[in-house]
Amino acid sequence: MDITGLGTLVLLLLISCMAIYSTWRTMYRKRNLPPGPMPLPLIGNLLQIKRGEMVKSIIKVGNHYGPVYTLYFGSRPVIILSGYQAVKEALIDKGEEFSGRGRMVTVDKIFDGFGVVFSNGDRWKQLRRFSLMTLRNFGMGKRSIEERIQEEAQCLQVELSKYKETPTDPRNILVQAVSNVICSVVFGNRFEYEDLKFLQLLTLFNETFQLMSSTWGQLQEIIPFIMNCIPGPHQKINPIIKRLLEFVSERVKRNKETIDLSSPRDYIDCFIIKMQQENQNPMSEFHMKNLLLTVLNLFFAGTETVSSTLRHGILILLKYPHIQENLHKEIDLVVGRNRGPNIEDRSKMPYMDAVIHEIQRFSDIIPMNVPHSVIKDTTFRGYNIPKGTDVYPLLCSVLRDPTQFTTPDKFNPGHFLDNSGCFKKSDAFLPFSTGKRICLGEGLARMELFLFFTTILQNFTLCSKTQFTESDIAPKMTGFVNVPIPYQVSFVPR
Repeated sequence: MDITGLGTLVLLLLISCMAIYSTWRTMYRKRNLPPGPMPLPLIGNLLQIKRGEMVKSIIKVGNHYGPVYTLYFGSRPVIILSGYQAVKEALIDKGEEFSGRGRMVTVDKIFDGFGVVFSNGDRWKQLRRFSLMTLRNFGMGKRSIEERIQEEAQCLQVELSKYKETPTDPRNILVQAVSNVICSVVFGNRFEYEDLKFLQLLTLFNETFQLMSSTWGQLQEIIPFIMNCIPGPHQKINPIIKRLLEFVSERVKRNKETIDLSSPRDYIDCFIIKMQQENQNPMSEFHMKNLLLTVLNLFFAGTETVSSTLRHGILILLKYPHIQENLHKEIDLVVGRNRGPNIEDRSKMPYMDAVIHEIQRFSDIIPMNVPHSVIKDTTFRGYNIPKGTDVYPLLCSVLRDPTQFTTPDKFNPGHFLDNSGCFKKSDAFLPFSTGKRICLGEGLARMELFLFFTTILQNFTLCSKTQFTESDIAPKMTGFVNVPIPYQVSFVPR
């Protein structure tokens, strides 16, 4: 090809690109979606997302466009809601319209709209109603959920005593203790802390969350059509989840072989009984696939969030020993040293309640929330949001809303205390989200945090040779889950 022909080809390519971009731009502007940066064909707003800092980048965009704005993940528009007022208007005032579950590309291949967390429509309603009722019934059963948590808190206390004040990373032991609570409810039994299979299982959980929050996981969420074809660590997510499903499947098989229909032992037994009761109902969502994926949902949700909050909390108390000292005084006054704490003690311990609330607010475990979607064409603040559009109500923007908290970026238990030292509620305290998709394990998690924190501080003083800074304790706001920095702590008997 001569120079003239090459020049003509280049010119045609440039004209074609300009025509494609012009058409894309016109289509984009006609949709009356909330404002946002101009997306590019194929990659959307990828250039606005700084590598490895998805949450910070999204918040930065919001500082320019306001509390309701649009970002494009590839060619897919995603609506971002920022701040308490916008999130409240969507999830509470328009709760039905925003009650759908949005896409999570990193796990969609496995869950595919099944299980209580990632389902929609009647499937979600059936599974959520059943799960709430079953958890509530276990709270009133022969061994209540409170008793299961108390038992595990005492096992944890015994295990921590074995460290004999040796500095240790508390991550594994806390994950095991928290996971044992959900295991007790779902599988009917806890695991010993030395159980190698249990430890391997929890390692897989942790690896999944790390991969989802990594730069690779973030890129897969934004441009899946490209990342699904590229080798990298993100390709390990689905194989890991399949291994976890194999474990759940083994437990379900064991339950089926030993079940007593008149005396269910755990969540799996209750689900199997429900499957048998509805096996002639063609509209029933109680079948094996939903059982396996719902159990995995409960396992995920009931392990990582609470254990990460405990780890954040211990790190924060190492930074602020005077807060720890005040907690010791309140525990000694209300609970004493001769019995373990119970949930009734919480109403008499406003300082502990306030500190735990502030730990949850400040640590901000799931900063972006799990994505929602609108279940029908919706008008919101004058903008059109088509049915099926994904929506991210940013929990981090609510928990750090300066109109709701006086020092949003500082750890301050006073956010939840009035002038008399009594506990004070905040409407913007939404670590479990809100509305129809609020975390179904909220009650369980709140009970765990109180009983675990109180038991630990009743028996130990937390110490470290490291002098931690405010930067050390601040959540890193990188991806799907906020996890604290690695650290070591000594549990000194009181």
